[in-house]
Amino acid sequence: MKFCIPTAFMDPLHLPPLARAAEESGIHSFAISDHVVHPEKISSRYPYAETGERYWDAATPWPDPWVTIGALAAITTRLRFFTNVFILPARNPFLVAKAVGTAAVLSNNRVALGVGVGWMSEEFELLGQSFAGRGRRTDEAIEILRMLWSGGPVEYHGQCFSFDRTSMSPVPTARIPIYGGGLSKAAFRRAARLLDGWIAVVHSSDEIRAMIGDLRRLREDHGRADQPFEIIGTATDAFGLDGYRRLEDLGVTAVFTLPWLFYGADPTSVAEKCDAVRRFGDEVISRMV
Repeated sequence: MKFCIPTAFMDPLHLPPLARAAEESGIHSFAISDHVVHPEKISSRYPYAETGERYWDAATPWPDPWVTIGALAAITTRLRFFTNVFILPARNPFLVAKAVGTAAVLSNNRVALGVGVGWMSEEFELLGQSFAGRGRRTDEAIEILRMLWSGGPVEYHGQCFSFDRTSMSPVPTARIPIYGGGLSKAAFRRAARLLDGWIAVVHSSDEIRAMIGDLRRLREDHGRADQPFEIIGTATDAFGLDGYRRLEDLGVTAVFTLPWLFYGADPTSVAEKCDAVRRFGDEVISRMV
């Protein structure tokens, strides 16, 4: 079992010391979340809250994912990074390929790209992208990213994007995993057909078991059952060694964790958070081997 720290809503200045402590303690990866702007008024419904309301305010920090990953990769050597999740269809796929590919090269292939289709139409509008058709654009962008990362002249002619032979450099020396987020049927189909893993939100163990079963059946339908596939998430009813082992038995490959919540640390104190991460490494990670 691998362990991952989700960094959403954290003070960005906590991230460098926390990354060093995480690497020392056996944490596998950091997950970096993504939003560009915070419109004061929106009509879009947030899909992961029963009320449909965002549970953060305009003062909540959302550092740029790839600037953050670049900075943290520069001060670590083993810790890995992925986005949870990057709003791919709100961006130009060429710029995404350049940023992620460069991060892969400079980090010695320690990055993965977690993607989602987004939910806030107002953010798309401010970024100059259409909210409609974002699912199709996501599928095509995934194909384009992999082509551009392969090196050499490539061309693509799809419904949303079309270009003649072109190259991008530098290119990574190893495959960059792409994971998918989302709970819709379309998100599951995309993950099963195109991606290297799926990122869950918070669920019960029974819900996770059912979702993994759905993904396995879909992957079998697409002839991908024998290919490696990551399941990243956490459960509301699985904590401690026994709980993590139960999740592992279900097929979860990496668990989100915020160790300072377990040990009563002050979340505003980076020193206490780092101490909690080290304690988690001693008491949990070292015993999961």
